Amino acid sequence: MKKIVFLGVLVLLLSSCKLLKESISESKNTYWQQRVSYTMDIDVDVDKYQYKGTQTLVYTNNSPNDLDRVFYHLYFNAFQPGSQMDVRSLNIKDPDRRVRDRIGKLKPNEIGYINVHSLKQNGEDVTYETVGTILEVQLNEPIKSGKTVTLEMSFEAQVPIQIRRSGRNNKEGVALSMSQWYPKMAEYDFEGWHTPPYIGREFHGVWGDFEVTLKIDKKYVVGGTGYLQNPQEIGHGYEDKSLPLNRPSSEKLTWHFKAPNVHDFMWAADPAYTHDVLKMENGVDLHFLYKKTLEEKYLKNWRDLQEPTAKLMNYFSEQVGQYPYKQYSVIQGGDGGMEYAMGTLIKGERNFGSLFGVTAHEMAHTWFQFLLASNESLHAWMDEGFTTYISNKAENLILAEGNENPHDGSYESYKMIVERGYEEPLSTHADRFNTNWAYGTASYSKGNIFLSQLEYVIGKENVAKGIKKYFTDFSFKHPTPNDIKRSMEKVSGIHLDWYLNEWIQTTHTIDYGIKSVEGKTITLERIGKMPMPIDVEVVYIDGSTENFNIPLQMMRGSKPTSATVLEDWPWVNPTYTFKTLKPVKSVEIDKSKLMADINDADNFFGK
Repeated sequence: MKKIVFLGVLVLLLSSCKLLKESISESKNTYWQQRVSYTMDIDVDVDKYQYKGTQTLVYTNNSPNDLDRVFYHLYFNAFQPGSQMDVRSLNIKDPDRRVRDRIGKLKPNEIGYINVHSLKQNGEDVTYETVGTILEVQLNEPIKSGKTVTLEMSFEAQVPIQIRRSGRNNKEGVALSMSQWYPKMAEYDFEGWHTPPYIGREFHGVWGDFEVTLKIDKKYVVGGTGYLQNPQEIGHGYEDKSLPLNRPSSEKLTWHFKAPNVHDFMWAADPAYTHDVLKMENGVDLHFLYKKTLEEKYLKNWRDLQEPTAKLMNYFSEQVGQYPYKQYSVIQGGDGGMEYAMGTLIKGERNFGSLFGVTAHEMAHTWFQFLLASNESLHAWMDEGFTTYISNKAENLILAEGNENPHDGSYESYKMIVERGYEEPLSTHADRFNTNWAYGTASYSKGNIFLSQLEYVIGKENVAKGIKKYFTDFSFKHPTPNDIKRSMEKVSGIHLDWYLNEWIQTTHTIDYGIKSVEGKTITLERIGKMPMPIDVEVVYIDGSTENFNIPLQMMRGSKPTSATVLEDWPWVNPTYTFKTLKPVKSVEIDKSKLMADINDADNFFGK
C-alpha cells in the first residue's frame, strides 16, 4: 500500500512539475497583438465629395480567446447633426472652437457618413448593425484563437465639410484631408475590445499592412501614407525623371499605395499641390505637399522648412530610435496639426516658427504613438506628453533657442490649472474630462512633465537611456504606462511605482518648503501630498557652496549625482532635518526647476 501511495505521489509530483514548466514557458510569451491586412479599392467623385469602395480585410486572431463578434470604426458618421460628437460639443463648458455648434448646421450634402452595403465572412454574408460611429458585426462562426478570417466589404461614403481633422475644403482651401476615412477594425487586446464612440479625441489601431488604390481626377495630386507603386503612371513629382511617363488617357488616375506594418492610412489630395522631395543621406525621402497658390511669404516658409525637417528626423532617430520607413510626408491640410502613419496634415498659412513647431510636434508623434502605439484614448499623456517633451528639446536645439528648461510652458500651464481647481487625473479617459482645458493640460503639459520631472528623479542620462530602451522593447507594439515605468526602472535601478501612481492616477500635488534654518541645522517640510526626492543647494557664510540630494526611501536608490547624498526621507515623515559642517547663508530647493512644486515661494531661504 505504501509503495502504491508513493508511486501515486511521484506521478502527481512529476505531473505538477510538467504543468509548472509549461506555465513558466507560457508566461514568457504572454504578450500578443492582433494583425490585419487591408486591401482597398476606392473610386472618388471629387465633384460630390463622395467615394465608393471595396475592402478585403484579412484578420488574424492572435489572442487566447475565440471571437464571435468584431467591431469597425466608422468615424465619418460623427459629422452628422445629433451625433455624440455634436451633443458633446453643445454641452461641454469650453467647446473646441473648430466644432462648437457647426455639426448641427450641416446640410445633407455636407455631412459625413460611411454606409456599409455588404459584409461577408469567408464568402458568407454576416449580420451587422451600424450604431453611431461603430459597426457591430455578429460572425457566422467564431474566429478561433490563432486563426485567420477574411472579411469582404463594400461601402460608400461622403466627406464632411472640414470640422475636425478630416474633411473637405478646409479653411486654406485644401480639397480633401482624408484621415479616419475607411471602415477601420477596432483594437482587441488584453483589456478586451476598444470601441469608444468618436467624440473628438484620440485613436487606437491594429498593426498591419495596407494596399490601397485610389481612382481620382487626374488633376489632383495625392500624398500620404504608403509607398506609391506606379509613379511612372502618375507623375506629379513622384516619377523617376530618367524614365518616360506612361500616364493613361482616362480622366482619372489610379494611385496604388502599399504601406507595411502601420496601424492607419491617411491621404490628402488637391489640384493645386506643389510636391517637393528632399532625399536624406540615410535613405529617407521627405515629401512636402502644399498649395502653390499660397502667398509668397508662406511659400518661402514651406521651402525653408525642408532642411530643418531633415534635422528633426535625424534628432528623433538618434534620441529615440531609428525611423524604420523610407519616406515621410508633410502635407498642408486638416484643421491644425495631426499625426498619421508616415506623415502629417498641418495648416500651412503660418509664420516660420509656427510651421516648424507644428512639424516638429507632429513628426515626433511618429515615435510616440505611431511606433510606440499606446492607446491614445486611455493614455493620451503617453502620446501628447512624450511628444511634447521630445519636440521641445528638438526645437530648442535646432533653432538654437537657448532655453535652459525648454519645458517651462508646460510647468506654468500645469500650475495654472491646479490653482484654478480644474485638474483631473491623467488616468481619465480622453473623452471624459470635464473640460477641454483639463484634457489639454493633462495630456500635453502634465504628460510632458512626467518625463522632464523624471530627469530630476533619476537623472537626465537615465531618462535618455530609458527612452531608447522603451523604443527598443516596445516599438511596433502597444505599450502601457507600466512599460515606460519599467524601462526607466531597468536603466536606473530605482523603484518608480510610487511616481507612476501619484503623478498619473491622482491629483496629489508637490509642495516642499524650507521650514527653518538655525546655524548649521536645516529643516525641510513636505506640504503637498505627493512625495519627491529633494535636491538642496546650500551656500555657506564663507561663500562656498555644497549640493545635497535626499532620496525617497521607497526609491531604493538615488540618481547619479555629484551632490552629497543624505539619508533617505521616509515619505510619511512631514519634516526632514539635516546638519551641515559650516554656518549657512542661504538654502534653495530644486534650483533646476524640474520639480513641479506648485508653490516655490518657500523654496529659498537667504540671509
